[in-house]
This record gives sequence, structure tokens and C-alpha cells, in this order.
Amino acid sequence: MNVLPVVGRFAPSPTGAMHLGNARTALLAWLHSRALGGLHLLRFEDLDTGRVRSWAYDTTRRDLEWLGLDWDAEFRQSERLPVYADAVSRLTAAGETYPCTCTRREIRQAIEDSAGAPHGHEPVYPGTCRLHGAMPGRPAALRWHVPDGTVCVTDALTCATLCQNLPAEVGDFVLQRNDGVYAYHLAVVVDDALMGVTDVVRGADLWTATPRQVALGRALGSAPPRYLHVPLMTDFRGERLAKRGGAPPLRALREGGEEAGRVLSALARSLGWAVPERVSAAELLPLWRAQLTRAGFFINPQS
Repeated sequence: MNVLPVVGRFAPSPTGAMHLGNARTALLAWLHSRALGGLHLLRFEDLDTGRVRSWAYDTTRRDLEWLGLDWDAEFRQSERLPVYADAVSRLTAAGETYPCTCTRREIRQAIEDSAGAPHGHEPVYPGTCRLHGAMPGRPAALRWHVPDGTVCVTDALTCATLCQNLPAEVGDFVLQRNDGVYAYHLAVVVDDALMGVTDVVRGADLWTATPRQVALGRALGSAPPRYLHVPLMTDFRGERLAKRGGAPPLRALREGGEEAGRVLSALARSLGWAVPERVSAAELLPLWRAQLTRAGFFINPQS
């Protein structure tokens, strides 16, 4: 039986210190790569340089090392601009992109003015610049003209299936902002393909972005990885932990003398796992393997 080697990744944005929610996703991504005997990548998603904090790279590395989460290779998206430019060039050569000078306010107004415009969970760009042309003299973003039709994806962990009609529910989305910054959806698809990522463990908040990323990958000639979306960690109010919401940083626990084993235990217990008060990351591997087995994964006994 020929089984392709698994390549997983953890892809934080170095815009501040990691919090416990980030740490739990990092833990699950690491457990997945290692449980399947695969490679694990650390990729800093730092294209939005205005939000990046230079100290956050090293703080993230220290936090991961403190938890016992290692990695086999490290990348920074800010150092990979030529590969994104090449992807955009290929899509443009195929006639699949167009410049867009609409402001957010104009897009909102166009949606409100169109009685037939779809109103889903997110605003759907009505294709103004594709239909009528961009406004001369304005800085232009670059949008991808999404293919007509419905894209379905199935989560490899939960077995849930999500189908989206891209024109109606997503709309033409931005590949490159009007300030030149490449968009998340483009960069993540290009990187996963070029880095050989086979399995993506990430937060459930990105589940609805999966069909558009699968479609974009196909347009660029790449097969999609397996996606496994895990629940977000919430606070006592049931709201997701986030940096902007003041979630306590992992660094404060590390520098305050807390034991990494106690933190890992708390993260595991938040998933409903029965573990001791102190546990190592490696000791959690059997629990993740058991969860993968229930989801139908083949587990090599030697991994």
C-alpha cells in the first residue's frame, strides 16, 4: 500500500503574542503531523506588514518550544512574494482576474441597491468593475473572477460537507489589495501547494473559506489538501479567544513560571480528553490517533 508522506503545518500571524486558543490549534496541528509520522512546518503569515510585530516571531517560537512542539522547516510569507506574483500572473494570463477600484462603502451600497443581490453570511461583491470597468485614476485591487458553479468540500475530521455556489455565496474575491499586499486566500493556497502540504488542521472559523480555496487551487493546477477544522477555544461567555479581545498571552504563563505540562493538560481537557494534571505533548499522541481512527484515517503502527 503506497501512502503519501503527510506534511502538516501551523501558520500563525506574528501580530502579537499567542494566546491559549492559538496554542490549542498549534497543539492539534502538531499532534496530527506527528501521529501520522509526517513532517511539520511552521509558516509565519506576515504579509500584512503594518500589523506585524517584529518580536512576535521569536515569542511564538519560544512558546512552541516551551510546549514541546517542534517543526521541521520554517517559512515567512513576506519572503515569498515572487511565488505569489507568479500565481497572479498565471491567472491574469488566463483571463481570470480584473482590476477593481470599488471602495467598501461603494460595495455595500451596490449590494443594497441590487434587489437581486444575494445576502448570505458575508457581503458578496456584485461584480461592478468586472461589468462596468474600473475607475481611472484610483488605486486598483485585483479580483479573481470565480468560476460558475458549486464547489463541495468534506472535512476529513468531522465528515461534514459544505457546498457553496461561488458566484452567489462568495463572489469575486481579492487576490491582491490596492496597496500591493497579496491576500490571505491566494498566499495560503499557493504556499500549501508549493510546500507539499497534505493535511491542514486549523480553526473552525476558516471552514466557510474552504470551497473558495479549493477552487482557487484547482485554477492554479494543484490538488487540495485534506482539511480538518477544529473547534475554537472560547472564554467563559462562549466567545472565541482572540488577541484583539485581550485573551491572555501564552508568554505571560511561560515567563510567569507556569509549567508547560499543566498548560498542555488544560488544553487537552478543554477538548474533553481525560488526562493527568501534567502531561507532555508526546503523551497526547495516542488520544489524537484514536480520534483519527474514529474519523476513518489509516494509522501506520510505525508512525
